[in-house]
Amino acid sequence: MLQKKTNIPNSSNNKNNYQKNDSNNSIKAFKINDQIKSKEVRVIDHNGEMVGVLPLEKSIQMAIDVGLDLVEVSPNANPPVCKITNFGKLRYEMQKKAADAKKKQKVVETKEIKMSINIGVADFDVKMKQTKRFIENGDKVKISVKMRGREITHIDLAKEMIKNILSQAGEFSKVEMEPKLEGSQIVVILVKK
Repeated sequence: MLQKKTNIPNSSNNKNNYQKNDSNNSIKAFKINDQIKSKEVRVIDHNGEMVGVLPLEKSIQMAIDVGLDLVEVSPNANPPVCKITNFGKLRYEMQKKAADAKKKQKVVETKEIKMSINIGVADFDVKMKQTKRFIENGDKVKISVKMRGREITHIDLAKEMIKNILSQAGEFSKVEMEPKLEGSQIVVILVKK
C-alpha cells in the first residue's frame, strides 16, 4: 500500500519566521527596487517633488542614477506611489520612531494594598498614603480587607472599613470596581480621577 507523502514544514522554523515578521512588520511592508511588481508607478524624487507616472524600469534607473533606492510607500494607490530615497536611512528612522513610541508608552500596573479589620489607626493612615502615592503615579490600586478565622462573622466591620477607605480616597481617586466579597475578603479597585 502506497502512502502519500506530505510536506509539513518544521513548526519550529515557522514559529521563528513568524516572530521575525511580526517584529519588523512595518519595515518589511515596503517593497524596494526589483520587489515592486507594478508596470507603472507614480514617482516622487529624492527632493520630495512629484515626477509623475513612469514605467517601473525607468523609475528604478532614475533611483540608481542618484545612488538611492526606489521604495514603494503607498502600495494600495493606483498606480502605486514610490519614492526615491535611501532605504537604509528610512528603515533606521522607522525603527527609531517605533522605539520612541515604545518608551513613551505608560504601562498601568495594579498595586495591591492589604488590610485587616483589626488594623491600627497609624497603620491605616500609612496604607492610605501609599494608596494616594500609587494613584498619583497613574497606577490602579486594589485594596483588600481580609477577614481571618472568626472575623468573617463580623462582615459589617469590613464593610464599614471599606466605606471609610472610599470616603478618604474619594478626594484623589474614583472607584473602578465596586466593593465585592471574594471569599474571606472584600475587594475594591481605585483609579485616578
